[in-house]
Amino acid sequence: MPQHIAIVEDEAAIAANYRDHLERQGFNVRLYPDRQQAATAFAMNLPDLAIIDIGLGDEMEGGFELCRELRARSAELPIVFLTARDSELDIISGLRLGADEYLTKDISQAQLLARIHALLRRVRALASPEKKDDIVRQGELELNRERMTVLWKAQALDLTVTEFWMVHALALHPGHVKSRQQLMNSADVVLDDNTITSHIKRIRRKFQGVDDRFQHIETAYGVGYRWKG
Repeated sequence: MPQHIAIVEDEAAIAANYRDHLERQGFNVRLYPDRQQAATAFAMNLPDLAIIDIGLGDEMEGGFELCRELRARSAELPIVFLTARDSELDIISGLRLGADEYLTKDISQAQLLARIHALLRRVRALASPEKKDDIVRQGELELNRERMTVLWKAQALDLTVTEFWMVHALALHPGHVKSRQQLMNSADVVLDDNTITSHIKRIRRKFQGVDDRFQHIETAYGVGYRWKG
């Protein structure tokens, strides 16, 4: 049975473009032009993944409110913000509300599709038995590549897909410097240097949220970053 993706987007042409692309990939896609219509539909049936814009019609932050409502209904539902708003405040707000990804509309359809598959794969993996080969351990760090989960000192961290693969790239070879380009390649994204720096800052803050003495991601000035083993 095709998986169901909901797109909440008030620009009809943009929504139709995403719908057509995803339907060609075999997904069942439904469009909602505003928060109210989406919320009414989700109250009866949750999709397998939701893609949400932030500004919805007259509601400048309708997408944030919808994300909050969806996350209250389901902790597992993959939620992706897809928006033209790219300020750090918006990104942090979206992720803090429980979104799994925060993407801007300049992302290619190929990358968007890769993100969707990664999120759906994580949901499937969480429902399947754990395999030892999927586990990467470095000291107090434990990464599960299939489930895309992260533990630090046995405490779970809520990393986005992009953040997960950056940590994986760094921790897989402790002491080796990874350039920003290598981090982008590992996460399969195209970002500018400032955005990579912002991702690293958020990753550090998430680790420090459970361990205020965390200092295992070092900056190699002018080169990149390394995991301190």
